[in-house]
Amino acid sequence: MSGSERKLNLNAFLAASGHHEASWRHADTHPERGVDIKHYLKLTQIAERGLLDSVFLADGYWAGSGSLEPFTMLAALAAATKHIGLIATVETTYNQPFHIARKFASLDHISKGRAGWNIVTGAGPAAEQFSREQHPEHHDRYESAEEFVEIVKQLWDSWEDDALPNDKISGILIDEAKVHTIDYDGKYFKVKGPLNIARPPQGYPVLVQAGSSETGKEFAAKLAEVIFTAQLTFEEAAAFYKDVKSRLAKYGRTADQLKILPGLSPILADTEAEAQDLENELFELIDHEGAIKRLSGRLGVDLSNHSLDDLVNLDGAQTTDQVSGMKSRHQLILDLVEREQPTLRQLINRLAGARGHFTFTGTPLQLADVIEKWFKNGAADGFNVMPQVYPSGLERFVDKVIPELQNRGLFRTSYEVQTLRGNLGLARPANSWQAKKTEEEVHF
Repeated sequence: MSGSERKLNLNAFLAASGHHEASWRHADTHPERGVDIKHYLKLTQIAERGLLDSVFLADGYWAGSGSLEPFTMLAALAAATKHIGLIATVETTYNQPFHIARKFASLDHISKGRAGWNIVTGAGPAAEQFSREQHPEHHDRYESAEEFVEIVKQLWDSWEDDALPNDKISGILIDEAKVHTIDYDGKYFKVKGPLNIARPPQGYPVLVQAGSSETGKEFAAKLAEVIFTAQLTFEEAAAFYKDVKSRLAKYGRTADQLKILPGLSPILADTEAEAQDLENELFELIDHEGAIKRLSGRLGVDLSNHSLDDLVNLDGAQTTDQVSGMKSRHQLILDLVEREQPTLRQLINRLAGARGHFTFTGTPLQLADVIEKWFKNGAADGFNVMPQVYPSGLERFVDKVIPELQNRGLFRTSYEVQTLRGNLGLARPANSWQAKKTEEEVHF
Protein backbone atom coordinates (compact mmCIF):
# COMPACT_ATOMS: atom_id res chain seq x y z
CA MET A 1 0.00 0.00 0.00
CA SER A 2 1.50 3.33 -1.04
CA GLY A 3 1.68 6.34 1.24
CA SER A 4 -1.18 8.08 -0.63
CA GLU A 5 -3.44 5.05 -0.14
CA ARG A 6 -2.58 4.51 3.51
CA LYS A 7 -5.57 5.01 5.79
CA LEU A 8 -5.92 5.30 9.54
CA ASN A 9 -6.94 2.29 11.58
CA LEU A 10 -9.21 3.17 14.49
CA ASN A 11 -10.38 1.00 17.37
CA ALA A 12 -12.82 1.98 20.13
CA PHE A 13 -11.86 0.76 23.60
CA LEU A 14 -15.18 -0.09 25.27
CA ALA A 15 -15.87 0.86 28.88
CA ALA A 16 -18.87 1.15 31.14
CA SER A 17 -18.81 4.89 31.79
CA GLY A 18 -15.58 6.09 30.19
CA HIS A 19 -11.81 6.02 30.56
CA HIS A 20 -11.53 8.83 33.08
CA GLU A 21 -11.34 7.22 36.51
CA ALA A 22 -14.05 9.59 37.81
CA SER A 23 -16.34 9.22 34.78
CA TRP A 24 -18.69 6.93 36.70
CA ARG A 25 -19.56 9.87 38.99
CA HIS A 26 -20.32 12.28 36.14
CA ALA A 27 -23.95 13.24 35.49
CA ASP A 28 -23.78 12.14 31.83
CA THR A 29 -22.79 8.52 32.55
CA HIS A 30 -24.59 5.40 33.74
CA PRO A 31 -22.19 3.11 35.65
CA GLU A 32 -25.04 0.75 36.47
CA ARG A 33 -24.98 -0.30 32.81
CA GLY A 34 -21.56 -1.90 33.19
CA VAL A 35 -23.11 -5.36 32.87
CA ASP A 36 -25.89 -4.33 30.48
CA ILE A 37 -25.35 -5.76 27.00
CA LYS A 38 -27.61 -3.06 25.53
CA HIS A 39 -25.12 -0.42 26.66
CA TYR A 40 -22.22 -2.13 24.88
CA LEU A 41 -24.36 -2.78 21.83
CA LYS A 42 -25.15 0.95 21.63
CA LEU A 43 -21.45 1.83 21.86
CA THR A 44 -20.55 -0.77 19.23
CA GLN A 45 -23.24 0.46 16.86
CA ILE A 46 -21.98 4.04 17.28
CA ALA A 47 -18.47 2.83 16.43
CA GLU A 48 -19.78 0.91 13.42
CA ARG A 49 -21.67 3.99 12.25
CA GLY A 50 -18.32 5.76 12.34
CA LEU A 51 -16.77 2.98 10.20
CA LEU A 52 -14.19 2.11 12.86
CA ASP A 53 -12.17 -1.04 12.34
CA SER A 54 -13.02 -2.61 15.66
CA VAL A 55 -14.10 -2.41 19.26
CA PHE A 56 -11.95 -3.78 22.04
CA LEU A 57 -12.88 -5.26 25.40
CA ALA A 58 -10.32 -5.35 28.19
CA ASP A 59 -10.53 -8.12 30.77
CA GLY A 60 -8.90 -9.24 33.97
CA TYR A 61 -9.48 -11.41 36.99
CA TRP A 62 -9.17 -8.79 39.73
CA ALA A 63 -12.23 -8.19 41.92
CA GLY A 64 -12.78 -4.61 40.80
CA SER A 65 -12.83 -5.27 37.05
CA GLY A 66 -16.60 -5.77 37.09
CA SER A 67 -16.75 -6.64 33.40
CA LEU A 68 -18.73 -9.13 31.37
CA GLU A 69 -16.87 -12.20 30.15
CA PRO A 70 -15.50 -11.20 26.71
CA PHE A 71 -16.43 -14.21 24.55
CA THR A 72 -20.03 -14.18 25.76
CA MET A 73 -20.34 -10.44 25.26
CA LEU A 74 -18.66 -10.23 21.85
CA ALA A 75 -20.69 -13.16 20.50
CA ALA A 76 -23.81 -11.20 21.40
CA LEU A 77 -22.43 -8.08 19.71
CA ALA A 78 -21.48 -10.09 16.62
CA ALA A 79 -25.09 -11.13 16.11
CA ALA A 80 -26.25 -7.50 16.16
CA THR A 81 -23.56 -5.93 13.92
CA LYS A 82 -22.29 -6.50 10.39
CA HIS A 83 -18.89 -4.97 9.80
CA ILE A 84 -17.02 -3.95 12.92
CA GLY A 85 -14.23 -6.09 14.33
CA LEU A 86 -14.54 -7.59 17.82
CA ILE A 87 -11.34 -7.84 19.88
CA ALA A 88 -11.25 -9.68 23.21
CA THR A 89 -8.52 -9.60 25.81
CA VAL A 90 -7.63 -13.10 26.99
CA GLU A 91 -4.75 -13.95 29.31
CA THR A 92 -2.36 -16.77 28.54
CA THR A 93 -1.20 -17.34 32.13
CA TYR A 94 -4.51 -18.60 33.48
CA ASN A 95 -5.95 -20.35 30.43
CA GLN A 96 -5.26 -23.36 28.22
CA PRO A 97 -4.42 -23.15 24.50
CA PHE A 98 -7.08 -25.62 23.35
CA HIS A 99 -9.90 -23.71 25.06
CA ILE A 100 -8.77 -20.36 23.67
CA ALA A 101 -8.25 -21.71 20.15
CA ARG A 102 -11.75 -23.16 20.17
CA LYS A 103 -13.41 -20.04 21.60
CA PHE A 104 -11.76 -17.66 19.15
CA ALA A 105 -12.48 -19.96 16.22
CA SER A 106 -16.11 -19.98 17.33
CA LEU A 107 -16.23 -16.18 17.64
CA ASP A 108 -14.67 -15.82 14.19
CA HIS A 109 -17.29 -18.15 12.70
CA ILE A 110 -20.14 -16.40 14.54
CA SER A 111 -18.97 -12.98 13.33
CA LYS A 112 -18.02 -14.20 9.83
CA GLY A 113 -14.41 -13.19 10.19
CA ARG A 114 -14.38 -10.24 12.60
CA ALA A 115 -12.60 -11.65 15.68
CA GLY A 116 -9.35 -10.46 17.21
CA TRP A 117 -7.37 -11.68 20.22
CA ASN A 118 -5.63 -9.18 22.49
CA ILE A 119 -2.89 -11.37 23.94
CA VAL A 120 -1.84 -10.48 27.48
CA THR A 121 0.21 -12.51 29.90
CA GLY A 122 -1.64 -11.35 33.01
CA ALA A 123 -0.17 -8.29 34.70
CA GLY A 124 -2.39 -8.55 37.75
CA PRO A 125 -1.74 -11.41 40.17
CA ALA A 126 -4.59 -13.92 40.05
CA ALA A 127 -2.87 -17.08 41.28
CA GLU A 128 -5.27 -17.48 44.21
CA GLN A 129 -8.19 -17.71 41.79
CA PHE A 130 -6.67 -20.60 39.87
CA SER A 131 -5.20 -22.99 42.43
CA ARG A 132 -1.70 -21.56 41.92
CA GLU A 133 0.75 -20.74 44.68
CA GLN A 134 2.15 -17.61 43.06
CA HIS A 135 1.93 -15.36 40.03
CA PRO A 136 4.66 -16.16 37.47
CA GLU A 137 7.48 -13.70 36.91
CA HIS A 138 7.40 -11.35 33.90
CA HIS A 139 9.95 -13.27 31.79
CA ASP A 140 8.32 -16.63 32.50
CA ARG A 141 4.90 -15.28 31.54
CA TYR A 142 6.14 -14.08 28.16
CA GLU A 143 8.09 -17.27 27.47
CA SER A 144 4.99 -19.30 28.26
CA ALA A 145 2.84 -16.96 26.14
CA GLU A 146 5.00 -17.55 23.05
CA GLU A 147 4.43 -21.27 23.39
CA PHE A 148 0.72 -20.69 24.04
CA VAL A 149 0.24 -18.60 20.88
CA GLU A 150 2.20 -21.04 18.74
CA ILE A 151 -0.04 -23.91 19.89
CA VAL A 152 -3.19 -21.91 19.24
CA LYS A 153 -2.04 -21.10 15.71
CA GLN A 154 -1.23 -24.75 15.07
CA LEU A 155 -4.65 -25.75 16.35
CA TRP A 156 -6.34 -23.25 14.03
CA ASP A 157 -4.30 -24.77 11.21
CA SER A 158 -5.09 -28.34 12.21
CA TRP A 159 -8.08 -28.21 9.86
CA GLU A 160 -7.13 -27.37 6.28
CA ASP A 161 -9.39 -24.80 4.64
CA ASP A 162 -11.19 -27.42 2.55
CA ALA A 163 -11.36 -30.14 5.22
CA LEU A 164 -15.13 -29.83 5.54
CA PRO A 165 -16.66 -30.59 2.11
CA ASN A 166 -20.15 -31.48 3.45
CA ASP A 167 -20.61 -33.46 0.20
CA LYS A 168 -23.98 -35.20 0.34
CA ILE A 169 -23.45 -37.01 -2.96
CA SER A 170 -20.16 -38.67 -2.02
CA GLY A 171 -21.15 -39.03 1.60
CA ILE A 172 -18.05 -37.18 2.82
CA LEU A 173 -18.83 -34.79 5.65
CA ILE A 174 -15.24 -34.33 6.87
CA ASP A 175 -12.13 -35.13 4.83
CA GLU A 176 -10.17 -36.76 7.63
CA ALA A 177 -6.96 -36.66 5.60
CA LYS A 178 -7.10 -32.87 5.95
CA VAL A 179 -7.56 -32.81 9.73
CA HIS A 180 -4.26 -33.14 11.60
CA THR A 181 -2.90 -33.72 15.06
CA ILE A 182 -0.24 -31.21 16.12
CA ASP A 183 1.57 -33.32 18.77
CA TYR A 184 3.06 -30.27 20.47
CA ASP A 185 5.37 -31.07 23.37
CA GLY A 186 7.00 -27.99 24.85
CA LYS A 187 8.37 -26.59 28.09
CA TYR A 188 4.99 -25.36 29.36
CA PHE A 189 2.33 -27.19 27.34
CA LYS A 190 1.67 -30.55 25.75
CA VAL A 191 -1.22 -30.62 23.26
CA LYS A 192 -2.11 -33.38 20.84
CA GLY A 193 -4.83 -31.75 18.70
CA PRO A 194 -6.57 -31.45 16.35
CA LEU A 195 -9.05 -28.71 17.22
CA ASN A 196 -12.70 -29.74 17.23
CA ILE A 197 -13.94 -26.94 14.98
CA ALA A 198 -13.10 -25.98 11.40
CA ARG A 199 -10.46 -23.36 10.61
CA PRO A 200 -11.62 -19.78 11.31
CA PRO A 201 -12.81 -17.67 8.35
CA GLN A 202 -9.80 -15.34 8.78
CA GLY A 203 -7.38 -18.26 9.04
CA TYR A 204 -6.30 -16.79 12.36
CA PRO A 205 -8.30 -14.15 14.22
CA VAL A 206 -6.22 -10.96 14.25
CA LEU A 207 -3.43 -11.19 16.84
CA VAL A 208 -3.21 -8.10 19.04
CA GLN A 209 -0.71 -7.37 21.81
CA ALA A 210 -0.73 -4.69 24.48
CA GLY A 211 2.65 -4.82 26.22
CA SER A 212 5.28 -2.14 25.70
CA SER A 213 8.11 -3.42 27.87
CA GLU A 214 11.32 -4.58 26.21
CA THR A 215 10.05 -8.17 26.31
CA GLY A 216 6.62 -7.02 25.13
CA LYS A 217 8.04 -5.15 22.14
CA GLU A 218 10.02 -8.19 21.04
CA PHE A 219 6.94 -10.39 21.49
CA ALA A 220 4.92 -7.99 19.35
CA ALA A 221 7.55 -7.85 16.62
CA LYS A 222 7.60 -11.65 16.43
CA LEU A 223 3.91 -12.50 16.75
CA ALA A 224 1.49 -9.56 16.82
CA GLU A 225 -0.38 -7.91 13.96
CA VAL A 226 -1.72 -4.98 15.98
CA ILE A 227 -0.18 -3.44 19.08
CA PHE A 228 -2.06 -1.26 21.57
CA THR A 229 0.41 0.99 23.34
CA ALA A 230 0.57 4.00 25.67
CA GLN A 231 2.72 7.06 25.04
CA LEU A 232 2.17 10.52 26.49
CA THR A 233 3.94 12.57 23.81
CA PHE A 234 4.46 12.57 20.07
CA GLU A 235 8.22 12.18 20.57
CA GLU A 236 7.79 9.08 22.76
CA ALA A 237 5.29 7.59 20.31
CA ALA A 238 7.58 8.19 17.33
CA ALA A 239 10.51 6.57 19.13
CA PHE A 240 8.38 3.56 20.08
CA TYR A 241 7.04 3.25 16.53
CA LYS A 242 10.52 3.31 15.01
CA ASP A 243 11.85 0.86 17.60
CA VAL A 244 9.16 -1.78 17.14
CA LYS A 245 9.01 -1.51 13.34
CA SER A 246 12.81 -1.93 13.18
CA ARG A 247 12.53 -5.29 14.94
CA LEU A 248 10.27 -6.88 12.32
CA ALA A 249 12.88 -7.73 9.69
CA LYS A 250 14.64 -10.26 11.91
CA TYR A 251 11.41 -12.27 11.94
CA GLY A 252 10.96 -12.01 8.17
CA ARG A 253 8.20 -9.44 8.49
CA THR A 254 7.55 -6.08 6.85
CA ALA A 255 6.44 -2.81 8.43
CA ASP A 256 2.88 -3.04 7.10
CA GLN A 257 2.35 -6.41 8.83
CA LEU A 258 2.15 -4.76 12.27
CA LYS A 259 -0.23 -1.87 13.01
CA ILE A 260 0.76 0.34 15.95
CA LEU A 261 -2.20 2.03 17.65
CA PRO A 262 -1.41 4.29 20.61
CA GLY A 263 -4.17 5.02 23.08
CA LEU A 264 -5.94 8.36 22.50
CA SER A 265 -8.28 9.58 25.24
CA PRO A 266 -10.17 12.71 24.16
CA ILE A 267 -12.52 15.21 25.78
CA LEU A 268 -14.28 17.01 22.93
CA ALA A 269 -16.56 20.03 22.69
CA ASP A 270 -17.38 22.74 20.14
CA THR A 271 -15.03 25.17 21.88
CA GLU A 272 -11.84 24.78 23.87
CA ALA A 273 -13.47 26.45 26.86
CA GLU A 274 -16.36 23.98 26.89
CA ALA A 275 -13.97 21.04 26.66
CA GLN A 276 -11.88 22.44 29.51
CA ASP A 277 -15.01 22.87 31.62
CA LEU A 278 -15.84 19.19 31.14
CA GLU A 279 -12.30 18.19 32.06
CA ASN A 280 -12.45 20.33 35.20
CA GLU A 281 -15.76 18.72 36.17
CA LEU A 282 -14.08 15.32 35.99
CA PHE A 283 -11.06 16.51 37.96
CA GLU A 284 -13.36 17.68 40.74
CA LEU A 285 -14.89 14.20 40.99
CA ILE A 286 -11.57 12.39 41.55
CA ASP A 287 -11.20 10.47 44.80
CA HIS A 288 -7.75 11.79 45.71
CA GLU A 289 -7.29 9.51 48.70
CA GLY A 290 -8.00 6.43 46.59
CA ALA A 291 -5.82 7.72 43.77
CA ILE A 292 -2.88 8.26 46.13
CA LYS A 293 -3.30 4.76 47.54
CA ARG A 294 -3.33 3.18 44.08
CA LEU A 295 -0.38 5.25 42.88
CA SER A 296 1.61 4.37 46.00
CA GLY A 297 0.94 0.68 45.41
CA ARG A 298 1.92 0.91 41.76
CA LEU A 299 5.17 2.78 42.42
CA GLY A 300 6.12 0.99 45.62
CA VAL A 301 6.54 4.22 47.59
CA ASP A 302 4.23 5.80 50.18
CA LEU A 303 2.82 9.07 48.83
CA SER A 304 0.21 9.51 51.57
CA ASN A 305 2.40 12.03 53.40
CA HIS A 306 2.47 14.32 50.34
CA SER A 307 0.28 17.40 50.13
CA LEU A 308 -1.60 17.51 46.83
CA ASP A 309 0.34 20.65 45.95
CA ASP A 310 3.78 19.20 46.83
CA LEU A 311 6.12 18.24 44.02
CA VAL A 312 6.16 14.47 43.64
CA ASN A 313 9.18 12.83 45.25
CA LEU A 314 9.80 9.27 44.11
CA ASP A 315 12.85 8.57 46.23
CA GLY A 316 12.67 4.91 47.17
CA ALA A 317 10.23 3.99 44.39
CA GLN A 318 10.60 0.62 42.68
CA THR A 319 12.69 0.52 39.55
CA THR A 320 11.12 -0.96 36.45
CA ASP A 321 13.34 -4.01 36.77
CA GLN A 322 11.81 -4.70 40.19
CA VAL A 323 8.26 -4.68 38.81
CA SER A 324 6.68 -7.99 37.79
CA GLY A 325 3.47 -6.54 36.40
CA MET A 326 3.04 -3.73 33.86
CA LYS A 327 6.67 -2.68 33.41
CA SER A 328 6.07 -0.25 30.56
CA ARG A 329 3.33 1.63 32.42
CA HIS A 330 5.55 1.87 35.50
CA GLN A 331 8.37 3.34 33.43
CA LEU A 332 5.96 5.75 31.74
CA ILE A 333 5.03 7.23 35.12
CA LEU A 334 8.67 7.49 36.22
CA ASP A 335 9.55 9.27 32.98
CA LEU A 336 6.57 11.61 33.33
CA VAL A 337 7.60 12.66 36.84
CA GLU A 338 11.21 13.22 35.79
CA ARG A 339 10.25 15.18 32.67
CA GLU A 340 7.46 17.40 34.03
CA GLN A 341 8.20 17.62 37.77
CA PRO A 342 4.47 17.67 38.61
CA THR A 343 2.75 18.24 41.90
CA LEU A 344 0.88 15.25 43.27
CA ARG A 345 -2.41 16.81 42.17
CA GLN A 346 -1.10 17.34 38.64
CA LEU A 347 0.16 13.76 38.44
CA ILE A 348 -3.14 12.34 39.67
CA ASN A 349 -5.07 14.47 37.18
CA ARG A 350 -2.74 13.50 34.35
CA LEU A 351 -3.12 9.78 35.00
CA ALA A 352 -6.84 9.94 35.78
CA GLY A 353 -7.73 10.66 32.16
CA ALA A 354 -6.63 7.30 30.80
CA ARG A 355 -4.09 5.64 33.09
CA GLY A 356 -1.07 6.89 31.17
CA HIS A 357 -2.43 7.09 27.62
CA PHE A 358 -2.27 10.28 25.57
CA THR A 359 -5.08 12.63 26.59
CA PHE A 360 -6.53 15.50 24.60
CA THR A 361 -8.92 18.28 25.54
CA GLY A 362 -10.22 20.58 22.82
CA THR A 363 -12.25 20.76 19.62
CA PRO A 364 -12.76 18.07 16.96
CA LEU A 365 -10.76 20.11 14.42
CA GLN A 366 -7.83 20.38 16.83
CA LEU A 367 -7.94 16.65 17.50
CA ALA A 368 -7.97 15.91 13.76
CA ASP A 369 -4.78 17.99 13.49
CA VAL A 370 -3.12 15.90 16.22
CA ILE A 371 -4.21 12.62 14.63
CA GLU A 372 -2.91 13.72 11.23
CA LYS A 373 0.44 14.77 12.70
CA TRP A 374 1.01 11.45 14.47
CA PHE A 375 -0.19 9.41 11.49
CA LYS A 376 1.83 11.21 8.83
CA ASN A 377 5.02 11.60 10.82
CA GLY A 378 5.87 8.08 11.96
CA ALA A 379 4.20 7.91 15.36
CA ALA A 380 1.09 5.80 14.66
CA ASP A 381 -0.77 3.70 12.11
CA GLY A 382 -3.99 4.74 13.83
CA PHE A 383 -5.35 4.98 17.35
CA ASN A 384 -7.01 3.03 20.12
CA VAL A 385 -9.73 5.60 20.87
CA MET A 386 -10.56 5.83 24.58
CA PRO A 387 -13.19 8.54 25.25
CA GLN A 388 -13.03 9.78 28.82
CA VAL A 389 -16.85 9.79 29.04
CA TYR A 390 -19.21 7.25 27.45
CA PRO A 391 -21.38 7.33 25.41
CA SER A 392 -21.21 11.07 24.65
CA GLY A 393 -17.44 11.09 24.03
CA LEU A 394 -17.66 8.36 21.40
CA GLU A 395 -20.65 10.04 19.74
CA ARG A 396 -18.72 13.32 19.44
CA PHE A 397 -15.69 11.51 18.00
CA VAL A 398 -17.80 9.69 15.42
CA ASP A 399 -19.99 12.65 14.49
CA LYS A 400 -17.37 15.40 14.54
CA VAL A 401 -13.86 13.95 14.13
CA ILE A 402 -14.50 11.14 11.64
CA PRO A 403 -15.99 13.45 8.96
CA GLU A 404 -12.97 15.75 9.25
CA LEU A 405 -10.57 12.80 8.85
CA GLN A 406 -12.56 11.67 5.81
CA ASN A 407 -12.41 15.16 4.31
CA ARG A 408 -8.62 15.00 4.64
CA GLY A 409 -8.49 11.63 2.90
CA LEU A 410 -7.17 9.93 6.03
CA PHE A 411 -10.04 7.55 6.77
CA ARG A 412 -12.41 5.32 4.84
CA THR A 413 -15.84 6.48 3.70
CA SER A 414 -17.33 2.98 3.68
CA TYR A 415 -16.53 -0.58 4.70
CA GLU A 416 -15.12 -2.29 1.64
CA VAL A 417 -14.49 -5.82 2.95
CA GLN A 418 -16.13 -8.23 5.36
CA THR A 419 -13.32 -9.26 7.69
CA LEU A 420 -11.34 -7.45 10.37
CA ARG A 421 -8.14 -8.53 8.60
CA GLY A 422 -9.37 -6.94 5.40
CA ASN A 423 -10.23 -3.64 7.06
CA LEU A 424 -6.82 -3.55 8.75
CA GLY A 425 -5.03 -4.32 5.48
CA LEU A 426 -3.64 -7.59 6.84
CA ALA A 427 -3.28 -10.72 4.72
CA ARG A 428 -5.09 -13.95 5.55
CA PRO A 429 -2.41 -16.45 6.70
CA ALA A 430 -2.01 -19.55 4.59
CA ASN A 431 -2.75 -22.86 6.25
CA SER A 432 0.60 -24.36 7.25
CA TRP A 433 -0.37 -27.89 6.12
CA GLN A 434 -1.51 -26.69 2.70
CA ALA A 435 1.61 -24.53 2.35
CA LYS A 436 3.77 -27.55 3.17
CA LYS A 437 1.99 -29.66 0.53
CA THR A 438 2.46 -26.91 -2.07
CA GLU A 439 6.17 -26.68 -1.28
CA GLU A 440 6.56 -30.46 -1.56
CA GLU A 441 4.78 -30.45 -4.92
CA VAL A 442 7.11 -27.74 -6.22
CA HIS A 443 10.20 -29.65 -5.14
CA PHE A 444 8.80 -32.92 -6.51
